[in-house]
Amino acid sequence: MAAPCGPRSLRRLCGVALFVSQLYVLSGRAGSLMATKHSQPQSALSKSLTATSTSAPYVKAAESTEIPAYVTKCPSNGLCSRLPPDCMVCNTNYSCIYGKLATFDCRVKPHVHCVDQNNHEQENFTINMTCQFCWQLPTADYVCSNSTNCMTVSCPRQRYNATCTVRDHIHCLGNRVFPKMLYCNWTGGYKWSTALALSITLGGFGADRFYLGQWREGLGKLFSFGGLGIWTLIDVLLIGVGYVGPADGSLYI
Repeated sequence: MAAPCGPRSLRRLCGVALFVSQLYVLSGRAGSLMATKHSQPQSALSKSLTATSTSAPYVKAAESTEIPAYVTKCPSNGLCSRLPPDCMVCNTNYSCIYGKLATFDCRVKPHVHCVDQNNHEQENFTINMTCQFCWQLPTADYVCSNSTNCMTVSCPRQRYNATCTVRDHIHCLGNRVFPKMLYCNWTGGYKWSTALALSITLGGFGADRFYLGQWREGLGKLFSFGGLGIWTLIDVLLIGVGYVGPADGSLYI
């Protein structure tokens, strides 16, 4: 009776062992599947965090509100026809007749406000001006740089290169800043009447030459008693006609 029971118990043990092994295998597969399911959202979350952290935030560019520099030259709500040229843009009509009045179509620049004769704001308007280039204007219509390095009292009279700018209320064709050759016309404050009076009264002692800043000639006249009167007479004539002037080369006032 013991022999038959042996194989049965052995078969039962083998069946239990087989069941446990199958259960272990099944539990391992389920655990791997669960780990895979949990890892996928975490990796997706890490990718989304990485993408968010590396992407630069979008910032909308602010619109420029800076006012142009020319606006300071433009009177607010003034007559459009009286605006300075820097405040408007005009259609240049180069076919106009030189020296004649011509009409030009103009419009105001951005941020500039002007009105017409009826106090109505307008952007497009017309102006009347003489048909001529800026460098052809009269000397009173532009301002030029001055030079104190050239000699004004000389023969021939010297010139210098000046940079001229048209006045704001003057309209003309072409560039409003232009070069021009001008005569030396600066003054050091010496008066022609004073120099002539000194030459007539105290010229024998060189007072006229001292006054004009010509020290060597003044000392020569002083110690020669005006060249025995001859030098004195010549200086009266030369100062009278303006041939002898200040030593710094400036004009009389």
